[in-house]
Amino acid sequence: MLKIRTLNPISPVGLDCLPGNRYEVASEIPHPDAIIVRSFDMVDMELPLSLKAIVRAGVGTNNIPVDRCSGRGIVVFNTPGANANSVKEITLAGLFISSRKILQGIGWTKTLKNKGDNVQALVEKQKSLFTGPEITGKNLGVIGLGAVGVSVSNDAAALGMNVTGYDPFISIESAWGLSRNIKRASGFDSLLANSDYITLHIPLSEETKDIINKDIFSIMKKGVRLLNFSRSELVNNKDLKEAIKKRTVAVYVTDFPDKELLDMDEVIMIPHLGASTPEAEDNCAVMAANQIRDYLENGNIVNSVNFPECKMDVIGKKRILIANKNIPRMVGQITSVLAQEGINIADMLNKSRGDLAYNIIDIDNQIADTSIKKISEIEGVLMVRVI
Repeated sequence: MLKIRTLNPISPVGLDCLPGNRYEVASEIPHPDAIIVRSFDMVDMELPLSLKAIVRAGVGTNNIPVDRCSGRGIVVFNTPGANANSVKEITLAGLFISSRKILQGIGWTKTLKNKGDNVQALVEKQKSLFTGPEITGKNLGVIGLGAVGVSVSNDAAALGMNVTGYDPFISIESAWGLSRNIKRASGFDSLLANSDYITLHIPLSEETKDIINKDIFSIMKKGVRLLNFSRSELVNNKDLKEAIKKRTVAVYVTDFPDKELLDMDEVIMIPHLGASTPEAEDNCAVMAANQIRDYLENGNIVNSVNFPECKMDVIGKKRILIANKNIPRMVGQITSVLAQEGINIADMLNKSRGDLAYNIIDIDNQIADTSIKKISEIEGVLMVRVI
């Protein structure tokens, strides 16, 4: 029986993908084979020795100690694209509320509660305070063309915006999904200088933290409207406040409320609702459950943030899974152990990603515990598992 621990409430639609005759799923399992998590902070959490994998039912993994996991051969997954439609929809809403002063108008209208027959006259007198431009015909710069960025780009273009995308690392899959109406930025600076609206759809990393800073603001068009439904730390708040004071940024819409910005009328804060739809929660949970099941049962890796994608049909009687440091002679040392033990390899797949590598080895016969021990003792091997 495989044991799955949940650190947040996970949609039952997803958990139903883990059959009860093979999986035990609970929030208090002490020695789990895998963990499914959403926003729970695992950074300082002690990782059980039994743990083989963690899957984030969502995209961001900054709440997971990925480096510690990598050092132990624990595979960390996420679910890119599962909540893309939900985030796309709220981004489009962000475009409208950054332009038309809809929220301010609604707030003002509530003050008319006791004005009686004067309501209509007051509305006609004061409505000019809440005017704003249409988005049709305006220039939208999309930074990051993953699942969300592509979806936002396509729908914004369909609404009549002139959309330019920037992503030096765009995947082939994303490129195929991008409408032919989307222009590709010749460079980051040109996108910043020509956009009336800019929306961020990139992950948070050491390289992207504070990527929107004073130097970047200095390139932006005067009066730009900036949207951030990715991660708060992508934007430097101190530099943002200065850019607002200089009227470089007319409006900042963010899904991440921050005490530093609460007193600024030009900042619209949404309480982290980007993926808060039942459809997104179901989609993320289903993807998370299927990925963790494929890994535990077959050793296949899809959508990992630390190990390479590695997927192979089962050929042999047994399957050996090995995670190791990406250093020379690893494959030779592993296959030498198998050869010495008289074990025939039916099929094998070796993939690397940065400093890490992963091997799927199907064999025609049984493998003794002593052979597994010899492989695990090879310098640089992080994990060995047989299924």
